[in-house]
Amino acid sequence: MIESLAEVARSTAFSGAVRVDRADVTLHASAHGLAQRAHAVPNTVDTQFGIASGMKGLTALTVLRLVDEGVLALHTTARSLLREDLPLIDDAVTVEHLLSHRSGIGDYLDESGDFDVTAYPMPVPVHRLLHTEDYLPVLDGHPQTFAPGERFEYCNGGFVVLALLVERATGEGFHEVVERCVIGPAALTGTAFLRNDMLPGSAATGYLDDTTPGWSNVLHLPVRGNGDGGVYTTVGDICRLWKAVVAGEVVAAATVQSMTSPRSSPATASGSYDYGLGCWLRNPRHTLEWEGYDAGQSFRSGHDRATGITYAVCANTSEGAWPIANEIARLIDDGTL
Repeated sequence: MIESLAEVARSTAFSGAVRVDRADVTLHASAHGLAQRAHAVPNTVDTQFGIASGMKGLTALTVLRLVDEGVLALHTTARSLLREDLPLIDDAVTVEHLLSHRSGIGDYLDESGDFDVTAYPMPVPVHRLLHTEDYLPVLDGHPQTFAPGERFEYCNGGFVVLALLVERATGEGFHEVVERCVIGPAALTGTAFLRNDMLPGSAATGYLDDTTPGWSNVLHLPVRGNGDGGVYTTVGDICRLWKAVVAGEVVAAATVQSMTSPRSSPATASGSYDYGLGCWLRNPRHTLEWEGYDAGQSFRSGHDRATGITYAVCANTSEGAWPIANEIARLIDDGTL
């Protein structure tokens, strides 16, 4: 198994880190490539990587923790907390619609067409997107695309709306609520909302193109992550988080069951999946997965309930995580792990 992953990493010039655990035993942990190319700083298994939409898993857990606490409910409407803000969001849109990508709200970052990961898609200067309320002008002006609950359609903006609802329901900042509800209970020591323009030495810079070695993602992403993406973490923290979630240490066991129950069966380019609440369910085993893809960041992680295998693959390139993650999925499916 180790030889298989090492060969994929070598043949694809993988830049990032990977970890595979079975229960509390680490089967494989390795790091490859450079965290900072200009000074030849290597990645390590403790390097912090941006995980793009992998953040949606943490947002979902935060919201569901607040549901457990009675601060929110799945049937809470967005309108009840948004009030006059974002008037184009249908009054019937609920927390559950947003968590399951069934809200139908217009998306500020629409990935349904040809998505150019090297483009500069943000409609405002990225340095202005530091706090959740800063997203209001970005989220506004997008008409509803279908009736709430009608179908699945992946929506980045829906998870920023969830972050807004978290803030308005709690009276606290979104980042602080995530720390209280998820990062703290799961004992994640390497997970933080780092500014892309002020990364510490422990974090990997994201790179867009191997043919232009110094081209980083600093002008492509919001300066600080929010509900739909951008938190920094380590492969060890992600494996620890999955174990805490399935053990009922972050949200209640019944809530985990609700989160991982299929709401939709969307077609994807990477295989057959169902979708729950902020969580992909890879068929036929319903392996729980989170995934992220953005400029200079790619990420996939999962927990296979039948075998107890937990894995995390983080890359500081836009598509580098996929070959390693696909190989791990193959090893799980064919019983090698």
